[in-house]
Amino acid sequence: MITAKRYHDICAGHRVVGHEGKCRNLHGHNYRITFTVAATRGGNSGLMDGLDNVGRVLDFSVINTKLCQWLEENWDHRMILWDRDPLLSAGPGLCVIDPSIVVVPFNPTAENIGAYLLRVVAPMQLAGTGAKLIRVEVEETRKCSAVVEE
Repeated sequence: MITAKRYHDICAGHRVVGHEGKCRNLHGHNYRITFTVAATRGGNSGLMDGLDNVGRVLDFSVINTKLCQWLEENWDHRMILWDRDPLLSAGPGLCVIDPSIVVVPFNPTAENIGAYLLRVVAPMQLAGTGAKLIRVEVEETRKCSAVVEE
């Protein structure tokens, strides 16, 4: 199998509801998110299966436009909170809701962020490209990351 890989860095905050340590508090990371894509198209005559007529899985600029720019537009410099986070329903004056808060349908752990990107965001973003996301690595720190694979 031939794959193409591109990473993108964003800054975002979150908190992990139910965490037993510091991560239960609002905090942020300089995330590095690495996307690995594989071709879904059939083989081209004389070329390796799945590569386009130029010999690519997917042009790196398309990965940037479809996936990296999605991160920029939706999560970069935002606070990512679970829609069940008690902070969101703490009552008047206890939580300020503004456009910099992104409410997601999952507890925003690195694992869940990766799964959401792989299973929800990427299929929409890569539709019609002849490629699909097969692996996402979400690095919260230089020492800690989670990998979600197809």
